[in-house]
Amino acid sequence: MRHGKKFNHLSRKRGHRLALLRNLSAALIKYKRISTTLAKAKALKAYVEPLITKSKLNTTHSRRVVFAYLGNKEAVDELFTDVAAKVANRPGGYTRVIRTGFRAGDGADMAMIELVDFNDIMVSASKATDVSTVAVKKKTRRSGKKTKTGEESTTGDVQEATAEN
Repeated sequence: MRHGKKFNHLSRKRGHRLALLRNLSAALIKYKRISTTLAKAKALKAYVEPLITKSKLNTTHSRRVVFAYLGNKEAVDELFTDVAAKVANRPGGYTRVIRTGFRAGDGADMAMIELVDFNDIMVSASKATDVSTVAVKKKTRRSGKKTKTGEESTTGDVQEATAEN
C-alpha cells in the first residue's frame, strides 16, 4: 500500500536524498538547465518550485528558509537576485522537464530540467506565438454554431474562402 508516501524516495536514505536534492537544486539555479534522470528531475521539480516561490518575497526570513533547503550561499544569492526578478509575475510552473531519451549504459530514462524564463529559444518562440494569436481573432465558436453577434459559422467561412480562391 502507498499510504503516506508523498514523494519519490529515489532508493536512498533521507540524508542522502536531501543532499542529492540540495546539490541538484544549487546546480539548477546556477546553470539554469541540467540533465539528470527522469525520476530525479520530477523530485527536483517538487523540491525547487516552492523555493522559487519563497524567493519572490525578499525578506531575511525567506532567505533563511531557502538557505535551510539549499545550504549554498551562492545559489541563494543567485536565486534572490536573478531568478526571482525574472519570475516575479509568473504564478507558478517555474521549471520544465523535457525527456531526452534513454541513457546508453543502463537504459535509464533521462530528462533535462530547466528554468522556464531562462530558455531564450522558448521565450522568443512563445512571444512570437503570442503576437500571432493576438493578431488572429476567432469569430465563431468551435461547434460551428452562430455566435451572439450573428456571424457565419466556421464551415461557412471556410466555404467562402475556398470560393474566393
